[in-house]
Amino acid sequence: MMAAALSRVMGLFSMSLLATSCANAPLEQSGALTSYADLEPADGLLAKSKILIHKDEVLAARTVRIVPTIFAAGAQNEGISDEQRKLVANAIDRSICFGLSDRLEVVPASQPADLTVHAVVTHMDATDEKAVAATKIASVAKSVLLPGIPVPTPRLPIGLGSLSLEAEARSADGRPAAVMVWGQGANMLSGSARVSAAGDAYELASTFGDDFSKMLVTGENPFKTLSGPPPAERIQSLTGGAPKFAACDVFGRAPGFNGLVSGIVGAPPEWTDKGGEAASTPSASTPTAQ
Repeated sequence: MMAAALSRVMGLFSMSLLATSCANAPLEQSGALTSYADLEPADGLLAKSKILIHKDEVLAARTVRIVPTIFAAGAQNEGISDEQRKLVANAIDRSICFGLSDRLEVVPASQPADLTVHAVVTHMDATDEKAVAATKIASVAKSVLLPGIPVPTPRLPIGLGSLSLEAEARSADGRPAAVMVWGQGANMLSGSARVSAAGDAYELASTFGDDFSKMLVTGENPFKTLSGPPPAERIQSLTGGAPKFAACDVFGRAPGFNGLVSGIVGAPPEWTDKGGEAASTPSASTPTAQ
């Protein structure tokens, strides 16, 4: 009885923390988008976003190519190495590729397609590795002192990382078919805290990829409806198997079970994610979608 009451109290406390303890993720503009006009607010539970969707044009598309993600000049955080930035950029592209494969045929970036997708990281805050390590120690202590009681172990409310991006899907003639400006910060309760300066940004990369690809698959605001279970082919890709389309292999295979375990224990993502051949050193230049 006492354990159940404690669990309910902690649940309410957790929801309060979740709503108030997120890192800041500003919606900044890099100038990479065709236009910033007509964007409408479309916030999710944790993400802040502005979007534009030309639904008929998006749903008429059958093929898509992905230009590798780059970093805007202002997103070059001094606390994060070039290798870690490459890993985050590649994780964004891989997540987008897996998500778009649910409806669209993904072709190599060198081939023409109905839609060309590109994303630019506009802001990224580093994760405080010492704070994450302290949280993991506290979690172990809780397991010893309160075995069997589902009491969450909040992260220390310092050094939470964040990630902000803007992304666009252009039609074959260069017009914007869909646009998303997106930002989300790590919070004290959700996600896998990793002992890495890029840990939170790496986790948020997949969250963005899911949101952006869902918008292009459905032609709708991705935050209005809950996602159903992923198709079997995407599950195969997420668990480290071959992707549905060979073009996604340029972003490497997902870490699979090893990545899941490393996230649970808080290991750096660079230990298990080998990236992909597309993960070249991020540039501050604007990608072309011609």
